[in-house]
Amino acid sequence: MAFLAEDRMLFRHEWGTATYDEQLARARRSEMDEESGSSSSTTVMDLSEAKKAQLSTKKTIPLYIGFTTGFCGSFTSYSTFIRDVLLALSDNEFELPTTQQSGSYSFIAMLAVIITTVCLTLSALHHGAHLAIGTEKCIPPLPFRLIRKFLDRVLVVLAWGSWVGVTVLSIMPPDINWSEKASALVFAPVGCLARFYLSLYLNGKVSSFPLGTFLANVLGTAVLGMSWDITHSASVGIVGCQVLQGIEDGFCGCLTTIST
Repeated sequence: MAFLAEDRMLFRHEWGTATYDEQLARARRSEMDEESGSSSSTTVMDLSEAKKAQLSTKKTIPLYIGFTTGFCGSFTSYSTFIRDVLLALSDNEFELPTTQQSGSYSFIAMLAVIITTVCLTLSALHHGAHLAIGTEKCIPPLPFRLIRKFLDRVLVVLAWGSWVGVTVLSIMPPDINWSEKASALVFAPVGCLARFYLSLYLNGKVSSFPLGTFLANVLGTAVLGMSWDITHSASVGIVGCQVLQGIEDGFCGCLTTIST
């Protein structure tokens, strides 16, 4: 996610133009201008504005949205993280015998899950950004015409076809073990699209706080908690457990996110 956000090369041509390249060339000309005494401050301002403009433009590119909101946002699940914290606190995460646990075992396990997840997330964020900066001269830009004229349309057809396929597979699975996996794939796009539209319409309401992402995380965690509780009740059958597990892994996992 950080790599894609910081990268200036993959989507260099944006919507057919390279505005960041134009700003960069203008900044270099400004540095070479000996007659301007304040060229350095203007250069920094121009580059900063160019980066903001390019990031805003990238957020309108379908392929970039698919990589960030679709893959990265769904791959990093906030609700699963909260569930792991709860399981660690309730001694269900590692399933050790009671005789091997001290009085503070649950608290230490909870801290371990939180610290490990947060540290790894922040570390990956910084490494991804530095990787994008370090490999800027080596990454070729994606062809604009190929993406807009061919790849975007092909991915739309593949996405709908795949979703219809897994829906049929979840209804008529070749094996009972397929139902849980297929159910997760059925509910995953629903959660991802819900998070996308919540962020699209609500994140701009408060400039200093991502309200849409926050509501998506709260809603997804609440649904996961309810599904978890219902799954562990005695009144749910095998099919019901598989559907609820699909909701937890698919809908809640893709609705909530840490990276975006």
